[in-house]
Amino acid sequence: MANNMAQQMIEQTVVSLARQMEQQVDREIQKLDNLGEDDIESIRQKRMLEMKQRQEKMKEWAARGHGEYREIYTEQDFFKEMKGEDRMVCHFFRDNWPCKVMDKHLGILAKKHMETKFVKINAEKSPFLTERLKIWMLPTLALIQNEKTVDYVVGFDQVGGKDDFETSVLEERLAKSEMLDYDWSAGGKAAAAAPKGIRKGGGASYKKTESDEDSDFD
Repeated sequence: MANNMAQQMIEQTVVSLARQMEQQVDREIQKLDNLGEDDIESIRQKRMLEMKQRQEKMKEWAARGHGEYREIYTEQDFFKEMKGEDRMVCHFFRDNWPCKVMDKHLGILAKKHMETKFVKINAEKSPFLTERLKIWMLPTLALIQNEKTVDYVVGFDQVGGKDDFETSVLEERLAKSEMLDYDWSAGGKAAAAAPKGIRKGGGASYKKTESDEDSDFD
């Protein structure tokens, strides 16, 4: 029953995003001046083909667990979830307020950005991963591309330094690390966020280490 409901929600998300994409195509065409009907139709057909290809990709992502924010329970599951993924955000958490704040925003982004997988794992039950990835403060987001950790978001310093930040600020921070498809032309609020690759605090101290080097899983 639960699986059917989850699948139904994912399918509804795919349909909703497809409608948004079609509306975007129409808006872009309306902005174009000095084009004949044949030109407009050619552009529309091209964009519709791109949209169809995107829809097929979204179905593939949904089958791989994209479109929802899920907890994984073992370190073995972490490697299974990561395998073959272009982009995955993993939230290392424990049962505290800062991590619950991060959960709220990641749940929103998981539905909006199906191109990226969003998962979370309990840091206290994952000693190998926390040691390997040098997790010392919670919440920490490990940003993974092609099975390699490329960046981290540690605590709240990179999203304004407090717990009432907007989801859009975290969205732009992730986009700076190329973890999301993002339209920068729309502008945003994250210009003052800490630059890529810097680990800062703002959460609860978990475990101190001597190295902050990026890690992979080879």
